[in-house]
Amino acid sequence: RSSDLAAILAGALVREPELSALGERLPVVVLGQQSRSRAVDVVRTADAPGIRLAVDHLVDLGHHAIAHVDGGRGAGSAARRSAYRTAMRRHALAGETNVVPGGETEEDGAAAARILAEDGPTAVLTYNDRCAVGLLDVFVRAGIAVPDDVSVVGYDDSQVARLPYLRLTTVSQDAGQLASLAVQRAIDRLRGGR
Repeated sequence: RSSDLAAILAGALVREPELSALGERLPVVVLGQQSRSRAVDVVRTADAPGIRLAVDHLVDLGHHAIAHVDGGRGAGSAARRSAYRTAMRRHALAGETNVVPGGETEEDGAAAARILAEDGPTAVLTYNDRCAVGLLDVFVRAGIAVPDDVSVVGYDDSQVARLPYLRLTTVSQDAGQLASLAVQRAIDRLRGGR
């Protein structure tokens, strides 16, 4: 085990056996991906509170028919999907729950938008900002006004969400804080901490 080398894996979806094996060889911090391995540390966004805040925001705006565009196999997708369902139940909106297949890309958002254009929700919470961009593109082309006809909320607070012509409401993942925590965990592990 090397005492002067650590790995921070950011955005890589690595299978558990490989993560564990790597974690036995050197200190490993996984950024953004869940892991059950005791050989690695994990730094990730608290997805459930983020989704809850987004649903709360939409309900406060008067929305009840709130759809969620799922992230497929994307990191945190299962947690976000579950949190969406929980938040809808908490607002007594379980009957309005609508999870639409999606993914991580603009194309996934566009495909979901075609489905949602027929379903008619008043608000949509997407897996991430890229997905939201694809959704917005299809909505605009279909004459669905955002936010007048439907409100859209992304997740990530990426650079694209801040573009003035999009003005996308989004859940912020503090990338700087996440990176800082990952580096600190790696340093702690190098110093023998667990």
